[in-house]
Amino acid sequence: MKEKAVVMTAEDMERALRRMGNEIVERNRGAGDLVVIGIQRRGVYLAGRLREFLRASEGVKLPLGELDITLYRDDITLLSDQPVVHSTSIPVDVNGRRIVLVDDVLYTGRTIRAALEAIGDIGRPACVQLLVLIDRGHRELPIQPDYLGRAVPTSSQEIVDVRVKELDGEDIAVICAKA
Repeated sequence: MKEKAVVMTAEDMERALRRMGNEIVERNRGAGDLVVIGIQRRGVYLAGRLREFLRASEGVKLPLGELDITLYRDDITLLSDQPVVHSTSIPVDVNGRRIVLVDDVLYTGRTIRAALEAIGDIGRPACVQLLVLIDRGHRELPIQPDYLGRAVPTSSQEIVDVRVKELDGEDIAVICAKA
């Protein structure tokens, strides 16, 4: 993929997560009873960073979950003959809890729809709030983030590639031309 533009540096990503963390605390009047759940793969790492920020700022250690939505996707047959399934691990009962669902890029909304179905199979939370680092537009479903790092208008011939140091060796978000 050919990189066209950097839309977030490591510093931008850190600043956005810190700002969104403050918004979460303000909206929820604290962070004490939240559950942070990251969508596999990069959402898990962003969720871990968010959780650490909330621990440092609010003095609470929140439960951190990982959610794989592969088997809930409506396009699973288009992905590959043998899609890779990652782990789902939710360390607490989600019934009646407030969940902050974390993902890297919001595009059509189908990943979030799948995540909501997966969470619904686990339990019935009091509410689910969505945090995304980048919203690139082109929604197919009526899903909007509660917390947004940055809106980045894109064409249908582009993708947004978010890289995290834990998985990719660097923190950066770039717009790339589709191959």
